[in-house]
Amino acid sequence: MDTQEAIAHRIHQLCQENNVTPNKMSKISGIPQATIKSILLGESKNPGCNNIKKLCDGFGITLGEFFSTEEFNALLIDRSEKISQ
Repeated sequence: MDTQEAIAHRIHQLCQENNVTPNKMSKISGIPQATIKSILLGESKNPGCNNIKKLCDGFGITLGEFFSTEEFNALLIDRSEKISQ
């Protein structure tokens, strides 16, 4: 899983946990529906920190909570393995 996939997966997960559709999340976060769709479909390779922050605000979580998952931790492990080689 790459970073973009992990971000899309996390957004899907948070939508399910909060019983919110991506369309409703667009209204809550102030991010255009097309942008959220692009992130979730993998069309946006760089969703941007500001967009992720707006999503976090909409979900009522911090950036730390957004990125505190096994998927993101696995990405960090992969990166550290490359640096040490």
